[in-house]
Amino acid sequence: MAQGKKISLALQGGGTHGAFTWGVLDRLLEEDDLEIDGISATSAGAMNAAMVAHGLTIGGRGGAKEKLAEFWHAVAESAPELLKMTNRMQMMMGAEPGVGVEYSPAYVWTDFVTRMFAPQQFNPMDINPLRDVLERVLDIDKACACAAVRLFINATNVRTNRLHVFHTHEVTIDALMASACLPFLFRTVEIGGEAFWDGGYVGNPSVYPLIRDCAARDVVVVHVNPINRDDIPTDARAIMNRVNEVSFNSSIMREMENVILINQLIDEGELSSKRLKRVYLHAILDEDLMRQYSVASKAMPDMAFISKLHEAGRRSADHWLHDHLDDVGQRDSADLKTLYL
Repeated sequence: MAQGKKISLALQGGGTHGAFTWGVLDRLLEEDDLEIDGISATSAGAMNAAMVAHGLTIGGRGGAKEKLAEFWHAVAESAPELLKMTNRMQMMMGAEPGVGVEYSPAYVWTDFVTRMFAPQQFNPMDINPLRDVLERVLDIDKACACAAVRLFINATNVRTNRLHVFHTHEVTIDALMASACLPFLFRTVEIGGEAFWDGGYVGNPSVYPLIRDCAARDVVVVHVNPINRDDIPTDARAIMNRVNEVSFNSSIMREMENVILINQLIDEGELSSKRLKRVYLHAILDEDLMRQYSVASKAMPDMAFISKLHEAGRRSADHWLHDHLDDVGQRDSADLKTLYL
């Protein structure tokens, strides 16, 4: 990548909501004065990160944009296979198969069955459309060979309850699947004798690898899970939706609180900036939009929905670039109090 203002990216996971992140990346890659140093990512964010690395290796910024688009179109094309999985679950319970859309009977049945049966029971052949998409679209060797951007893929170690970060040279299809492994839907991913689940449980994503291992002082967090909601959920679905948002935001909230505290101590001269790096924090998000969608929509690989989120991500990135590109390397631009404190 061309030399310019250096940033590192922290990409949240969130199923189909990761198409918002696609839009953000799509726009950032068009900014010649911006250099992406490293990407820490989880689940859907990890897929986006891998596509960027692969694309940069084969075709620079344009190649990265093309790979991202190819991946998300392939995800949309996999919708029939996802529907087949939903139908199998419903048939196990004697229900009429139907289309799995938000708050539909199909979604309700899927939610119920995954609480009653393990993936080995309702999906004995271990069919996973996402793996099929990755194996078709991603050349993992080219992604690992990327010299322009460092990757940090987050997964949860099931046995130890600890975050595991796969670095660029360690990233495999299995590592990406581990980062996106929701254990109620898919079988636990085993790598090197260890068992892994979705990284969102303990790092969605972790920002510390970016601070420790990247030269960039600026970390841009791309949020797809709403942090703030004014309304208090009162029905079961709304409660479960908010539990999902709280759970998948909790790890980055804790990390950001610690980073902000260290920054304050450095600014006040209580800690040496020679030993600890002062980090500038930024955020790209659209809370008003993402609050409109529940957890159910994270499993809606419809191209119209994906395209809507992609365009929203591009707009949000464009606004951030217009308002805050000059802040890079100079100051925080995120509303730290509202978002993290």
